[in-house]
Amino acid sequence: MRAPQEIAEGHPGIAQERLTAYLNTEFPGCERVLRCGERVLRCGDAAEEIAEVARSGAFDLIVMPTHAGRFRRMLLGSTTAKVLNDAECPVMTTEHAESSVPRPMEHLVWVCAIGLSDDSERVLRLANSHASAVGARLSIVHASEEGSEDEARRRLEDLLQAVGCEVEIRIATGRVKDAILGAASRSAADALIVGRHPPGGGSGRLRDLTYILVRDAPCPVLSV
Repeated sequence: MRAPQEIAEGHPGIAQERLTAYLNTEFPGCERVLRCGERVLRCGDAAEEIAEVARSGAFDLIVMPTHAGRFRRMLLGSTTAKVLNDAECPVMTTEHAESSVPRPMEHLVWVCAIGLSDDSERVLRLANSHASAVGARLSIVHASEEGSEDEARRRLEDLLQAVGCEVEIRIATGRVKDAILGAASRSAADALIVGRHPPGGGSGRLRDLTYILVRDAPCPVLSV
């Protein structure tokens, strides 16, 4: 019999061994490449530790999966939701799958969901910058109330001029979620870019919309 404290003290060592061996086991033949990546083991709340490591390490991006499966798609994992809420850098999320068929590298189609808030210019600047860096074809989608499409298009054109980019504008009426996800699906988008509230702030409505898009998107979502 071992004391509970002794067992608990041994957990970090076991976890470190599993972490060290994990990628080499899952991706045989890629040891040379994978050795370049740093492995960090932290103890505590997963979301808090992820956000803190990214903050202290001045990370540019956090990549993590959401839940997969018919039932699990009804939920957004609490760790993912908390990271989206607390992280200061962009967060890329995608559905976890046992296997996937990657598209050709030249297929780079990104869709950016744009509202008409004070934060829209920041989101568009980041989307345009990231898309330009990788040579992706960017378009923007905006959900508008029926009858206000012309006004929305005018304001979006002014926004594009302020940012200094030329991309396709798509305006859809109806529910915001359906308009955004429909545009991403029709475009066979490789990534959907959405804005999220600043760390520790922002409206609950925007936070809930971000969670829904991350949960239901047909492609990876970059939350900025």
